[in-house]
Amino acid sequence: MEGKGCAMKRVFLIVLDSVGIGEMPDAAEYGDAGSNTLRTVSKSRYFFMPNLRKLGFFNIEGVSIGEKEAAPLGSFARMKELSKGKDTTIGHWEIAGVVSDAPLPVYPHGFPKGIIEEFKKRTGRGVLCNRPYSGTKVIEDYGEKHLETGDLIVYTSADSVFQIAAHEKIVSVDQLYEYCKIARELLSGEHGVGRVIARPFTGSAKKFKRTSARHDFSIEPPKVTMLDQLLAEGYDVISVGKIADIFAGRGITDAVRTAGNEEGIDRTLEFMEKDFEGLCFTNLVDYDMLYGHRNDVDGYAKALTFFDTQIPRFLRRMRKEDVLMITADHGCDPGTASTDHSREYTPFLMVGETVPAGVDFGTREGFCDIAATVLSIFGLAADCRGVSML
Repeated sequence: MEGKGCAMKRVFLIVLDSVGIGEMPDAAEYGDAGSNTLRTVSKSRYFFMPNLRKLGFFNIEGVSIGEKEAAPLGSFARMKELSKGKDTTIGHWEIAGVVSDAPLPVYPHGFPKGIIEEFKKRTGRGVLCNRPYSGTKVIEDYGEKHLETGDLIVYTSADSVFQIAAHEKIVSVDQLYEYCKIARELLSGEHGVGRVIARPFTGSAKKFKRTSARHDFSIEPPKVTMLDQLLAEGYDVISVGKIADIFAGRGITDAVRTAGNEEGIDRTLEFMEKDFEGLCFTNLVDYDMLYGHRNDVDGYAKALTFFDTQIPRFLRRMRKEDVLMITADHGCDPGTASTDHSREYTPFLMVGETVPAGVDFGTREGFCDIAATVLSIFGLAADCRGVSML
C-alpha cells in the first residue's frame, strides 16, 4: 500500500510464545503457584541473552535473573494479564485489545457425549481418546489403533482446544481440515472453545511424527481488535506464524505460515526489507509447542539463545520510523510437574529511533496496553481498555 506520509510507519510485534517472567498474584487459582518460566530456563547452561539484556530485558520489574543494563537501548515493562485465562487465544486477543472477562471453556474430562456423537455422525468416523493428552504421547498411544480403524484421535489439554490428530495416509490434510471445520461449527455458544486444531502426522508405529501442516480454526474475537482498527484505516496488517489462525483471519491483509521459530524469524526479517505501512505481527511458537509443553528446559534455553542472536539482524534492518516490540502471551514453565501453560507476567520491550530509550514503564495493568501503544504510533485512539505507553 502507499504510505500515509513522507515516511512509512511500521511496527514489528513479536510474541515469544509462552515466555513468562514470573507468577501473577492469582497464579495459585490456576494451579501455577511458583511458576517462573524465565527463571527455570535461565538455569540451563545453554541460556545466554546478551542482546536482549542490552535492550533492557533484565531491567524489567520482577526479573531477578541476569545483569541489569546501565543504559538500555529500549524501553521496557512487565505486563499483567487482565483476562481470565492463560491460553494462547485469550493472551493474543488481549495483546490486540480484547479483554476476556470469562475464560473460554475447557474439558478436563473430555468433551460431552452429545458433541462427540454429533461429530461422529457428521464425519462418518469413530473417535479415539477424547480426554486431555500430550500431543506427542497421544499419537504414540493411539496411532496404531487409528491406522487399524480410521477413527479420528480427538483430544484436548488445559487450554480451550479441540484437537484432531490423523495420519496423512488415512486422512488427507485437506480432509482433516474439513473435519475441523465441522467441529468448529459444532463448538459454539457454551462450548465455544478457543481453537479447533488439525494435527496431521506421518510415520509408522512407535515412530510417528507430527507434521508442519497443523492448522488452527479459531473462534472470532468478540470485540473490535487493533487489527480491525488498523485495517479500517487502510494500514497493512501482516501475520507471520499462527497469528492469522488465532484471529480467524480477521483484520489481516497478508499472512505467511511458518514451520517453526527459525522460519518465523526469517519471514519477519524479509518483511522488514519490504515497503508497507502498518503492523507485522509475529508468533514464534516453538518455546511453547516444542519445549514448554514437553518440559524441555535445555531445548527452551537453546531456542531463547538463538532468538537473542537474531536481535542484531532485526536492529540493522529497522528504518527511522520503525518500532520493534517483543512480548509474550502467557507462561509455560518447563521445570514444573505440569506440562500446561502457567499464569505469569510477560515481558515487553520496545525499541526504535522514535521510542525513548531506557524508560521503565513499570507493571502494566493489561496486555491491552500494547494494543493502545501500537495504535497511538499510527495516531489512532484505541477502542479498548488499554493505555498507550507513549
